[in-house]
Amino acid sequence: MLHIVLFVGMLIGMLAVSPGAGAAPPVDRCFAVSQAPRLIEPVAFRRVLLQPNEVRLDFVGHSTWLIESAAGVKVATDYNDYIRPEVLPDIVTMNRAHTTHYSNFPDPNIKHVLRGWNPEGGPARHDVTLLDMRVRNVATNIRDWGGGHVPYGNSIFIFEVAGLCIGHLGHLHHTLTDQQLAEIGQLDVVMVPVDGSYTMDVGGMVEVLKALRARLILPMHYFNPFTLQRFLDRIGNDFAVEMATLPTIVVSQPTLPTEAKVLVLPGH
Repeated sequence: MLHIVLFVGMLIGMLAVSPGAGAAPPVDRCFAVSQAPRLIEPVAFRRVLLQPNEVRLDFVGHSTWLIESAAGVKVATDYNDYIRPEVLPDIVTMNRAHTTHYSNFPDPNIKHVLRGWNPEGGPARHDVTLLDMRVRNVATNIRDWGGGHVPYGNSIFIFEVAGLCIGHLGHLHHTLTDQQLAEIGQLDVVMVPVDGSYTMDVGGMVEVLKALRARLILPMHYFNPFTLQRFLDRIGNDFAVEMATLPTIVVSQPTLPTEAKVLVLPGH
């Protein structure tokens, strides 16, 4: 069973390793997950600092996650003006659908601000490497309020770090084409919006998750327990479901589940 770790907000920033020149380079592709047996150390015996093959994921809320690497690189997903991590990220990603997914006024000290849409038109294209973290994107469309669609208004961001490939689906509104799946690659972990209405219906989202074949599925963007349970009732037919008690996990290749699993961290 996947064990979970809670590190109180500011303590994470104080104790994390600072980025340094000796950091290992990021992976250059999305690796398939090994079939070897997987074990994880009990929480009480883990060091606060991450090992080079580990990454820490904190569910900040809504669709914002804080992703931290062993070299101390911090990424905040769907960075906005309402829900933010307590530490200053080095990299932030955004999506256009609603103001809870982007900010027009990001902190000027953030090194890389990656918008999931291109204000000048066409798809956004990002491929940024900072120490041991690589961040790239695959553009998708979003609906507009008039019943049409906005081309390339969303991006699926992929984080390659610690030998893992982690995907954040953003405000996904449609199933994925074969080309998009190929560009994403083989994910190990995926953060998925499960509201079933503002993004995509539950059936469509389950179809996407089956196509992505990630071993660890992390729900987000679900507003209330009823919305979450509706998703779990549907996906429980295809994947095991586990409820976490703490909003932070440390993940590595050896600690990924052998079979694909949904892990629900507290928050919404």
